[in-house]
Amino acid sequence: MAVFARTRSVSRRRKVAAVAALLLAAVTAGSATSATASPMTGHAGLTWITYQQRSNGEVHVGFDGTSNPWVGDTPASAVLPMLCLDVTNSPLPADLNADFYDGWARGWVGLTPPITGYSLTSRATANALCASDFGPGWREAGFHDGHYGTDLTQVGGWSFWARGTIASGVRFWVANNDQPANPWN
Repeated sequence: MAVFARTRSVSRRRKVAAVAALLLAAVTAGSATSATASPMTGHAGLTWITYQQRSNGEVHVGFDGTSNPWVGDTPASAVLPMLCLDVTNSPLPADLNADFYDGWARGWVGLTPPITGYSLTSRATANALCASDFGPGWREAGFHDGHYGTDLTQVGGWSFWARGTIASGVRFWVANNDQPANPWN
């Protein structure tokens, strides 16, 4: 837990730099191709919830009846935290059984402060926000970040376990790399 708490401390300068990067992305998005949503229209984004937070620091996150991994479920105008992931290649804890639907993310998760979906103009922008809030190596968590099987070499979807502390009752942005279910689509 001390490692996670340490990563949450973010310098004011990094936050200002992240906001500046978002503003630059929003200004330049108007000249992007039609495949990219403008910051004013935005595309619905995929959101998840917390299933379970264990006292040992393991957290289970995933879809619910609102989540739509194919086209997104929450308007880009919504202001929600984003789920970030730091893959440290940690082994599967002995108390978990990973499978296709409930994989192991092999690292730590955390939530950014609430942000508008409009600010998520690309995966690179989302990843930069995570790195700004948590440090190098952190990126936006995705639908397919759960691993299972021998040596955790197979990739699943729908939910995953990780280390971290995520409050219950909060929706958060999650990326989907193989479907147009992101605010930037």
